[in-house]
Amino acid sequence: RQKEEQEVTLRAIEKMRSDKVGCDVVLEAIGGSLHVHRVILAACSDYFRCMFTSGMKECGQPSVSLPSLSAPELETLIKCSYSGALALSWSCVFETTSTALQLQHLPALRLGLDFMRREMNPLSCLDVASFAEAYALAELLDASHDYVLRQFQKVASTSKFKDLPAEQLLRYLSSHSLCVPSELAVFKAVVAWIQRMPKKRRKLAKELMKTIHFPLMTYKEFREVQAVEMWSDPGLQELYKTIFEDFCGSDAAPQIQYRTYLPKESLVVIGGEQTFEDLGSRRISRELWFANSIRHHTGIKKATEWRRLAEMPDQGRFCHQVAVLKGQLYVFGGKKYYGTNDTLNSVYRYDPLQHRWQNLAPMQEKRCSFSAVVLDGRIYVIGGHSDPDNIESVERYCPLANTWSFTSPLDLPLSAHAASVLHGQVFVSGGLSDHFRCLASTFLYQPQTGSAYLADMVQPRAQHCMEVLGEHLYVAGGVTTDHSAAPFDLLACEMYHPMADCWTAIASLPVPHVGAGSAVLEGKFYMLGGYSQEDYSNTPMVHRYDPAAQSWENTGNTPGPNNDIRASVLPLPPHLRSRGSHHREHKRRNHTE
Repeated sequence: RQKEEQEVTLRAIEKMRSDKVGCDVVLEAIGGSLHVHRVILAACSDYFRCMFTSGMKECGQPSVSLPSLSAPELETLIKCSYSGALALSWSCVFETTSTALQLQHLPALRLGLDFMRREMNPLSCLDVASFAEAYALAELLDASHDYVLRQFQKVASTSKFKDLPAEQLLRYLSSHSLCVPSELAVFKAVVAWIQRMPKKRRKLAKELMKTIHFPLMTYKEFREVQAVEMWSDPGLQELYKTIFEDFCGSDAAPQIQYRTYLPKESLVVIGGEQTFEDLGSRRISRELWFANSIRHHTGIKKATEWRRLAEMPDQGRFCHQVAVLKGQLYVFGGKKYYGTNDTLNSVYRYDPLQHRWQNLAPMQEKRCSFSAVVLDGRIYVIGGHSDPDNIESVERYCPLANTWSFTSPLDLPLSAHAASVLHGQVFVSGGLSDHFRCLASTFLYQPQTGSAYLADMVQPRAQHCMEVLGEHLYVAGGVTTDHSAAPFDLLACEMYHPMADCWTAIASLPVPHVGAGSAVLEGKFYMLGGYSQEDYSNTPMVHRYDPAAQSWENTGNTPGPNNDIRASVLPLPPHLRSRGSHHREHKRRNHTE
């Protein structure tokens, strides 16, 4: 209702302007005159506020000349002053934002910059970078460079990429944030750039080729390198010979045995259980590890570089839950050992900026094998197991008050399920009933009213993972049960379409991931660790699902703990990711408040 009243008021003010009611100044621009209210312009624009309130001669003039602005440009900003809205597209956003900068029209400027960041694509990102550099917009410039690096292969296929200055291209090619599927993609981008102006640019070929790790190519990929017409130039024969020797050499320097890729944020693994090869020894972990980089080796082979981040302050735990709110990590409940009295209700918060733990108010119920989600600035812990039974209770945590309160319970006791938030709604899938049968159910959980059931999954599952990618929910891993209630590994994965309320199959996992951790990093679904229910063997691998390629790929192993672990994505401060410094910081500052 308040929004409707505001819209009515804005329409009334705009009508006053169109009828010239109360307009007290005329702006004379190129191509037309505009009747406006001084107070409206002064409220939105620092330029006009200074003009109309600082004693300048324009304060009392009935008309003001703006000879450097066109009437249509000015009209766009004036409409924004009255309505708070701005019609934008790539055909006009640079011109409109430039005018907003000139007039220091903050509402229009904010909308223009938000549009560029939100709608950036392979065709526009380099224009955004040029605009940001021209106007010294540091945050927008960083965002545009980041987009180019993360979407390099798509950007390299555009005509604008071929017009990049050599210095900028070299900076992109040398960055550890350069995201490419293979070295061949880098090579093709360099060749396309050189061939745009071959006579001028071939002299730069040697320097550019140094950024490509040819030993990481497969024989099939290198055959494409050999087939490039550019090598027919006599001036490049020596360079080709060097590249061929580089590819064939078996003693590559350590720094080119892999390409290092640094994600903007970091995957973090929290707690869990580590089992050893003999399956007779186990260790419950209190460690936090973060994936500092992903190393691309020959062909599709990848490995994850893990570093120790911190240790939980009391004891290790597994079957616990985690959540991230405002860049801070919350750790809830779980089990500290294998007995019936070892379930926890303790809660800790880790601040990566301060590298510090804080002990928070405990949950009202002890729980393990539950789920946790963030909704509207609150954290909800849902169901779980509290010896000796599954429970149906749901608790809500308020970070500001550091308090817990019960909300509507589930329809039935539930454990080993998964929950995620999509479009401001909590979705819950699968889990174990009180009779330890895997469920195929999917429902919306509403804190005030309880559960509203949706379409069932294709297969019942528990101890699985569920994550949001784009407009869909994805479930993977876990176990299922047959008619005799015997559990077995489930490799099949599914995707939920909220608009159609249906599940469809996607690519299956290559190996079992029961009790795995999961997170979404840069638009890909990561499954970390777990085990096989059928032979209790470890699955120490990390697999990630790429919705564009519709396939799973191996990105290395977990750092140690692999069963009933939890994972999240955290922005970490640079000093923790600089080589060598994180160990000193860990020893000096890792303590509990």
